[in-house]
Amino acid sequence: MSTMTMLLSELTPEARDRLLRHSRPVRIPAETRIFRERQPADRFWIIESGRVDLDEHRPGHGVTLVGTLVAGDLFGCSGMLPPYHWHCGATATTEVHALEFDGQAVRELCAQDTAVGVAVSAAVAATMARRLLT
Repeated sequence: MSTMTMLLSELTPEARDRLLRHSRPVRIPAETRIFRERQPADRFWIIESGRVDLDEHRPGHGVTLVGTLVAGDLFGCSGMLPPYHWHCGATATTEVHALEFDGQAVRELCAQDTAVGVAVSAAVAATMARRLLT
């Protein structure tokens, strides 16, 4: 399965630099609730190390673990990047080191730069496909 890290390496240096201009390194302590189901956010992350559990609240059934993301995976929340719509919550299960991106700036960059848009969309699709297959 392709990861965002692999896809970033396939971008031209100029396209990668344009994308990375909208990022900053962050450390997320273990047990941190990163976002709740359907919570709007203006950021997304690429995991460098650590694990993030995705969960979903189903009325009458409580919270269900729906997947675990690891190094190289990209994650965000509802409306992160059209046409993909995330409806899961996320919690750091270990300390997570990640690149945090300004979601609005990246959406604008993806609309302007086809190479960046394709790489980001492919990473989102790969992460979702892995989640659906596990």
